[in-house]
Amino acid sequence: MKISDIQNLAIKMAISADLRGTKGVQRFLDIKKKRFESLSEKEKQEFDLEELQNPYMDSCVHNIADDREIKKVLVGIDIGPEEILIAKQLENIDLVFGHHPIGKGLAKLGDVMEMQCEVLNSYAGVPINIAEGLMRERISEVARGINSSNHQRTVDSARLLKVNLMNAHTTCDNLAAKFLKDLIEQKNPETVMEIIDILKEIPEYKEAMKIGVGPKIFVGNPNNRCGKVVLTEISGGTSGSPKIYEKMANAGVGTIIGMHMSEEHRKEAEQAHVNIVIAGHMSSDSLGVNLLMDELEKQGVEIISCSGFTRFSRAQR
Repeated sequence: MKISDIQNLAIKMAISADLRGTKGVQRFLDIKKKRFESLSEKEKQEFDLEELQNPYMDSCVHNIADDREIKKVLVGIDIGPEEILIAKQLENIDLVFGHHPIGKGLAKLGDVMEMQCEVLNSYAGVPINIAEGLMRERISEVARGINSSNHQRTVDSARLLKVNLMNAHTTCDNLAAKFLKDLIEQKNPETVMEIIDILKEIPEYKEAMKIGVGPKIFVGNPNNRCGKVVLTEISGGTSGSPKIYEKMANAGVGTIIGMHMSEEHRKEAEQAHVNIVIAGHMSSDSLGVNLLMDELEKQGVEIISCSGFTRFSRAQR
């Protein structure tokens, strides 16, 4: 496999797993195309053409120092200059693969968050005008917050040290969300505690429990009935609007499963009487990355873990 093959595979798998459905993803790309076609010639020259093909712009190839066959990959949740140096110290690392956004992937994180509007509408039942109104404010807030970041620090390190570098954020988060959605629907838990018990059987979460960061109930009682369970906070860039919980409760949502949650979001969910189960951040990220790594492993690629990534292979199961 070449680096471009891995990127194309990640996008293909993510589209298949996307909670918007493939039609929802295509609609997103069609809107991008219409926006591009309406631009002036000068504006078109400034437009990143990758956006017309990649619906997950927080997931990018950042540096190709040597476009060789990928046989060994160093994989981490957060990749910084430190991990680039580690890759240089190890033998025969063909690619450094990160999860969290870096480079232009971080700069364009807000772009990916638009998918939450469609997910909240088509999957969770929130009226689209409300979802768009609340998310527009939140997307703007996130974009301002990351504007001052040193986006290229890790990318520059990879370029100087001639290391191949890519990251896959929403592409892998989509895989985790679909995996958990299918499992919860199959198990059909009645209480919040039953959700916790289901999550604890998953290897990534079982491993997280050993260091005290296993699945937890952030809002609600273990004996509370679940009601409608949704996984709207596993994928979609980063946390959405804290004002959305009342609207989700009005739409009939009883329990939300997420990766992580701020105190502001928790208080709003509590006021809306929505149960919140936090599966875990690094463990949920590891789950999504593992599902992609399984496909690489089937192609004979060796996976070396670092930086919070716990490898569990399902390729042979």
